[in-house]
Amino acid sequence: MHTDYVAALDIGGTKIAGALVDGTGGVLVRAQRPTPAKESGERIMGAVEEVFGELMADPLWVGASAVGIGSAGPVDATAGTVSPVNVPGWRGFPLVERVRAVTGGLPVTLVGDGVAIAAAEHWQGAARGHDNALCMVVSTGVGGGLVLGGALHPGPTGNAGHIGHISVDLDGDLCPCGSRGCVERIASGPNIARWAMGAGWQPGPDGDATAAAVAASAAAGHPIATAAFERAAQALAAGIAATATLVEVDLVVIGGGVSKAGEVLFGPLRRSLRDYATLSFVQGLKVAPAMTGTDGGLVGAAAATGLGARGLGARDGDAAVVGG
Repeated sequence: MHTDYVAALDIGGTKIAGALVDGTGGVLVRAQRPTPAKESGERIMGAVEEVFGELMADPLWVGASAVGIGSAGPVDATAGTVSPVNVPGWRGFPLVERVRAVTGGLPVTLVGDGVAIAAAEHWQGAARGHDNALCMVVSTGVGGGLVLGGALHPGPTGNAGHIGHISVDLDGDLCPCGSRGCVERIASGPNIARWAMGAGWQPGPDGDATAAAVAASAAAGHPIATAAFERAAQALAAGIAATATLVEVDLVVIGGGVSKAGEVLFGPLRRSLRDYATLSFVQGLKVAPAMTGTDGGLVGAAAATGLGARGLGARDGDAAVVGG
């Protein structure tokens, strides 16, 4: 039996991952390159081409019927371009057109990486069976995506749900995005670690100064490390409550490296949500850890093309499928 696969691309500041994904969400063939984030746009595209070269060399490639791309944002699905904040070589880069050329004209769907995670979690993960959910990645940055009315909601440009850049501290630190006091500026891994160090926390003998090391200290009862995670949880809770109040989601799914802190993050987050999600229609908001893991971006990029489930693909007027 001939099987259709989707070629999926997950683009971040550190790696460019590619895969062939089947209709059950299975990842069949993989390829990966480091993102040459500080180099030219063409050099970065070269890494994308190498990933596709590896996938296309596999015999299963003949079954590839479409390409789904989840990229660090912002993206512009209408124009088919990407401008990831942490990849300065790409500003308005025509990624959809270039990928279509590399893959021999396959239709390409582009969404932000947070939208891709939402698609993955709704199809295969913790948001399965939920019609209205916010799915988040808390990592080097903070991103998100929305499932509303049972369908992925990428928005016209593929960025809807980008909760990391809701301002939760009106006079807060300037964020690289240009705004102030953004969720990401407080709750991302590097910003948790930055605040902890500034407040007097010090790494152990191994010199590890990451948020993971802060989380380990917090789990051991270190007061500054604990405060750093409580502060991050409060920022997340304020952004989540605002989002839930605006669009009525009943579930928040949180993945990404910082979520691996477990109860160090989820405990204070649930407590803070009680302070911010106070209206009757958001009081029942549930928080769950993501289930799709490191393959979430790839599975979600594939799901955003409509693979595997009716209604998961972009609706009319939402993120464009270019070249279909």
